[in-house]
Parts: sequence; structure tokens; C-alpha cells
Amino acid sequence: MSVRPTEITEILKQQIEQYGSRMVVTNVGYVVQVGDGIATVHGLRDVMASELVEFENGVLGIAFNLQEDSVGVIILGDYTGIEEGDEVRATGRIASVPVGPALVGRVVNALGEPIDGKGPIKTDKFRPIERIAPGVVMRQDVDTALQTGIKAIDSMIPIGRGQRELIIGDRQTGKTAIAIDTIINQKGKGVICIYVAIGQKRAQVAQTVATLERYGAMEHTIVVAATASDPAALQYIAPYAGCAMGEEIMESGGHALIVYDDLSKHAWAYRQVSLLMRRPPGREAYPGDIFYLHSRLLERAARLRDDLGGGTLTALPIVETQANDVSAYIPTNVISITDGQIYLEPDLFYAGIRPAINVGLSVSRVGGAAQIRAMRQVAGRLRLELAQFRELAAFAQFAAELDPATKRQIDRGLRLTEVLKQPQYQPMPVEEQVAIIWVATNGYLDDVLVEHVREFEKQFLEYLRTSHPQILQRIATERELKDDLIQQLHDVTRAFKQSIWTPPQERVIV
Repeated sequence: MSVRPTEITEILKQQIEQYGSRMVVTNVGYVVQVGDGIATVHGLRDVMASELVEFENGVLGIAFNLQEDSVGVIILGDYTGIEEGDEVRATGRIASVPVGPALVGRVVNALGEPIDGKGPIKTDKFRPIERIAPGVVMRQDVDTALQTGIKAIDSMIPIGRGQRELIIGDRQTGKTAIAIDTIINQKGKGVICIYVAIGQKRAQVAQTVATLERYGAMEHTIVVAATASDPAALQYIAPYAGCAMGEEIMESGGHALIVYDDLSKHAWAYRQVSLLMRRPPGREAYPGDIFYLHSRLLERAARLRDDLGGGTLTALPIVETQANDVSAYIPTNVISITDGQIYLEPDLFYAGIRPAINVGLSVSRVGGAAQIRAMRQVAGRLRLELAQFRELAAFAQFAAELDPATKRQIDRGLRLTEVLKQPQYQPMPVEEQVAIIWVATNGYLDDVLVEHVREFEKQFLEYLRTSHPQILQRIATERELKDDLIQQLHDVTRAFKQSIWTPPQERVIV
């Protein structure tokens, strides 16, 4: 087959006529120094603060320090493949994560990438991880209860939707257990939960996910994991990534609960990154903006006005103390930012009082506004009697003989303490909490042995569920104890004690 020269000429002419030069401008820099998860980059003239940059090998980083002649980049991945002289490109994107319903039920890393082996996450919505918190005029009062299912908390330290309640205590005192119980209790309540694990062992995260799956809670939960083996940079951005996912739910008119487990390790990760970037150290070697690190995160929890959708984002930050020292730097910072704290004590934990909540030092600054009226009616008396019990118990240690009134008060306090004990992963509906606290504060447990109180509670609630479900239904729907309902409770409790209640038999040793 012969090709004519005229045809070649025509084709070349067409190609020349159709040629259009396209100029692409890219913001490029070069690695000057790299090591310990950070890189110093020369160039990147127009880079923005917190902008994602991409290294030659595809690893991403965040522009952290913007200096006159260089940019400090924290590397979000393995830095061992990056070398001096490598090209770095600005992406034009501020650090952001995928958001939306597709994430529910998944385990993701701090960049929103799935790590649970269930395939890619199908969403086209992204949100910047850093965002200014909603202003004062965009918010409204917190007045709706977020039920944890834990008697001691729902009665005396109530948490409202849109509140920030700190869980604080030494290691191994049950801080995570309270958060997990709260997540389990949101099943069927229309609240999407986000659990952010910062600096934990991978086995521990896997165990938490397995627990949530076992109790059917992963159906309404997103787990964001930045484990101990992940770079400090990922541990630093993980809470902000989780918060962005929660804000998407809040601004869509939904309700979200986010648990940060825990902010002590978050502060350590930020301190590490800051010191490597040569930012000046302050108290305990933390950088000067360590307070702002947590305040800008926790201020994003809010309850929006009804005309903005009325959505809520509730935050449960966890802080670990060393040897019960709540006056350390990070604990005092976070206490001053949050709307109250649940304080857990090792001594109570080892004494068998679990959850080990010190109700004297714990407080909710939202208070009764975040409780149903029925709970307010029984909780006031409970709080007062426990306060009197604590005062008398301290005094009784030094007294040889006690007058009958003091002894009665101490006996009542012991039984109330027993009622507030609760097994792990067994959150209780609010109507059952109200019923058993009412029974305890009205003296019906005074003649029950302390060691039999838990069995009494179990039998009584079973009796209510099977024989008098209408009482529990009325408490749940009416949300207050009216006079006729109180009379019914008196009658039912008396009938139960006379004919149904059977104390556990003492074990007979032959």
C-alpha cells in the first residue's frame, strides 16, 4: 500500500491548526530536610496553612509551619521513602475528610480512608477538618437529655444533647466503659455516634469494635482510629477529622455523639509534632497554643437553632490523670473548657463500686435542664441523701456509738450506693432507672440487706416489666410522676415485697 505525500502534508497541516498550548501552573517545592515524620520544604510559595501537599512517592503531608523561606510539613504516612531533593506539590486542598451516611458502620483512619477491609466508602462529600465553631447566635440552650443508660450519670450528672462532658480519671478506672455504654444506649434513639481512638493499641481498638458489633451498636457508629503505631501527625488530626464527620450530621438536622479517647494522648502527639517543628516549648514542654488545640475542637459541639435544623453534636472527651492529679496542665485546661466532668476514682473502683464515679466531685453544668421531669423528681432526694451519707460516713469512723437517726441515714446511703452500681454493657432505660431510684429513696430498701439490694432490683424490675408494664410505659410517655402514678408505685412495691420478693438463701455448708 503506497502513501501519497499530499496526504501526509494534509494531516500535518490539520494537526498544526488544531494544536492549542495549555499552560498548567503548579506550586512546587523541594525537600531540604526530612526525618521523624516532618519535612522542611523550600519553595511552595503560595501554599496555604493546613493545605495538603503531595510528595513524589504519593505520601501526603500538611503545611504546618509557614516560614519566610521554607515550609514545615507534617507527613501523614511513612516518611522513610522521602529523600532530600524530592519534589513536593501543593494540592490546593485544605486537609479534609469524607463525610456522610456512607461512613456509618465503618472503621476509618484519620484521613477517612477505610481500614476495616469492607471496601471503599462511596461518598462524594468532603469537609475541612478545621472549622470555626458555630457562633453564639447560631446556638440554643441545651435542654434535651442524652440518656447514657447509667443510673449514676442520668440521675445526678445528666448530659444534654449539645453538651461537652469530660470523663476524667486514672488509667483502668472505667472511662472508656462509660463512653461505650453510652454509645450502646443510643441504639434506636436516632443518634449517630463517632468514637475517635487516639494513640491506643490496635488490639484494643479491635476489641472495642468487636464489643460494639456484639451489642448491635456499630449500625449507628463511625470509628476513627489513629493507633499508637500511626505517625503523631495522624494522631493530631484524628479528633478534628471525627468532629468534621459529626458536624455534617449536626448541620443536616441530625443528632451526633462524639467520644475523644483520649485527649491526653492527643496533647502528647501535638507536643511531639510541635517540638520537632522547633516551636518554643512552655509548661511541661507543651507549646503555647495547647489550650487552643482543645478549645477549638470542643467548641464545635453545639445545639443549633431550630431554623438552622436544630441538630446537635455532643462531645464526651476523655482525659487520663496521673495519680489522681486533676490539677495537672491538660486536665485543668479541659475541665475549664467543658460543661462539667465525670470524675472516676481508683479507690472506688477497687472497692467494687462500678462505675467508680465520685458523685461529690463530678458535676454537670447543664444540670436538671437535661433531665426528664420524672428523673428530676427522684434525683433531687437521691443527691441530698448521698451528700448527707458521705458527711456522716466520714464522721462515723471516729464515733464509737451512733444515734438511731445517724445509723438510719448511713444504712440508707449504703443501699443507695448499692443501687447505683451497674454491670458493664448493660445500659438501663430511663423509666426503669426512675422506678428503682424512687423505690430506694422512699425507704423500701431500708429493711433489705445491703448484699441483697442488687437481687431485689433485678426481681423488682422483672416484676414491673411482666406484671405492671403500664407503669413503665406511663413514666416513659408522660415523663413525670403524677400523684396517681406515685400511689400506684407505692401499691406495687408493697405488693412485691409481701408476695414476690424472695431474698437469696444463705449458702448452707454441711
